[in-house]
Amino acid sequence: MKRIGIGLSDFKELIEENYYYFDKTKFIDEIVKDGAKVKLFARPRRFGKTLNMSMLKYFFDIKEAEENRKLFKGLYIEKTESFKEQGQYPVVFLSLKDLKATNWEIMQEKIVVTLSDFFSEYYYLLKELNENDADKFKKVLREEANLSNLGTTLKFLTKILYEKYNKKVVILVDEYDSPLVSAYINGYYNKAKDFFKTFYSTVLKDNNYLQMGILTGIIRVIKAGIFSDLNNLRTYTILSDVYTDSYGLTEEEVEKSLKDYGIGAEILKVKDWYDGYKFGDSEVYNPWSILNFLQDKELRAYWVDTSGNDLINDVLRKITKDTIRALERLFDGEGLRQNISGTSDLSKLLDENELWELLLFSGYLTIEEKIDQKNYILRLPNKEVKELFKDSFLEKYFGRGNKLSYLMEALIENRIDEYEEKLQEMLLTSVSYNDTKKGNEAFYHGLIMGMGLYLEGEYITKSNIESGLGRYDFLIEPKNKSKRAFIMEFKSTDSVEKLEEISKEALKQIEDKKYDVSLKQNGIKEITHIGIAFYGKQIKISYK
Repeated sequence: MKRIGIGLSDFKELIEENYYYFDKTKFIDEIVKDGAKVKLFARPRRFGKTLNMSMLKYFFDIKEAEENRKLFKGLYIEKTESFKEQGQYPVVFLSLKDLKATNWEIMQEKIVVTLSDFFSEYYYLLKELNENDADKFKKVLREEANLSNLGTTLKFLTKILYEKYNKKVVILVDEYDSPLVSAYINGYYNKAKDFFKTFYSTVLKDNNYLQMGILTGIIRVIKAGIFSDLNNLRTYTILSDVYTDSYGLTEEEVEKSLKDYGIGAEILKVKDWYDGYKFGDSEVYNPWSILNFLQDKELRAYWVDTSGNDLINDVLRKITKDTIRALERLFDGEGLRQNISGTSDLSKLLDENELWELLLFSGYLTIEEKIDQKNYILRLPNKEVKELFKDSFLEKYFGRGNKLSYLMEALIENRIDEYEEKLQEMLLTSVSYNDTKKGNEAFYHGLIMGMGLYLEGEYITKSNIESGLGRYDFLIEPKNKSKRAFIMEFKSTDSVEKLEEISKEALKQIEDKKYDVSLKQNGIKEITHIGIAFYGKQIKISYK
């Protein structure tokens, strides 16, 4: 039985070492037939972008062409007309996945080092260069080139490769957006944008040495001006109707792999956990998770990568009341109608109106239905993403460790005084003041949703639903009707002195509005009414 190459993204190693491989070489055939000079593929992380780029490198590269030809023996591409393109071009393959920094000064240093290391791979060209070009090359190697000169280094590399082989050059840039996302998160986006606009446009536009350019990333940084000068760029996102099965795994591929490893009977469970992504008209599975499942044979969330979740964590830090209500609907399995243009500016992606697009392109949401050219129904793709999102959300609101479990145990065991004590402690230690300032209902709604997510399974939780003579804030109904139910009403106040008074008002509202009617109709006999008043980080609970 073949080994599973977890995290292995070098195509040559994968083939030569006889690892299990899902044949994606049809992608090469499609690339060859695609007339676009420059192509950008936007897909979520861990969906095979780097492996596909590595495959393209070994296919097109004129260097060691005969040796690389053997890698494609028996694969789809070998039987196509496009196979004649194998080994025909010099290739420049640059990965920017690790180009991240907390400020622009460090980013500049990393750019210098990254390009120096990269140029060392082409050291063999140095002896054939004229004096002027050799001097340029050595400056990059020695980390002596200034940033303005480094902006044109890729074009310079295509020039000297063309002169060496008398063939135009294929440019492959993997995770082109990694430094831009890092720059946005850390507050120096405009400076980074100016450099990378030059870096990309000089090599990809009006470059007589360019055969083809291919870039991959997670998002399409288009309005930001990075590619504003490129009129030869075609972008293929998860909304596109072509290249739909080039990234991710089809059901046919997954079923075959499960059978190959003797676990074909698990297909329905695997589908529930890892399927559900819609790329164009294809439904695909997360390949990272499938490979891990084939290895471990355990159903759990594998798609966890702290560094890859930076943008999502930023979203959760800026969450609003409306966002939380939308997330509640998603967690309940409902769809969410959103306008998705596919052309968002990275600098606006973390605005509330744009975050759904970010979540979609990052793989946290998928398309359930296309309404028209810009409007879609979005949903959580599968159980794995729901678990990941749930964990990220709970950690953001309640911190790491057992704080939430202790809090909720006190509640469901009806130890309300202890619940109040632990909730107060949590507010003081886990939540920033901005989250709890007067009028910021988002925090209270986040608290509600967090409790609901924690209780999922044994309890049904509902918020802002009509019952009796009004709408309650939060209701916890046990699936086992012999257990206790809880109704909560939240109110904020403008002074600490009013906390007790307002909490009693909240409690009285539950009684006056008869919010417990629906619970009683469902046969629940034990019901606790809880009124919670907030002032900043201080609370008071009244209950009955």
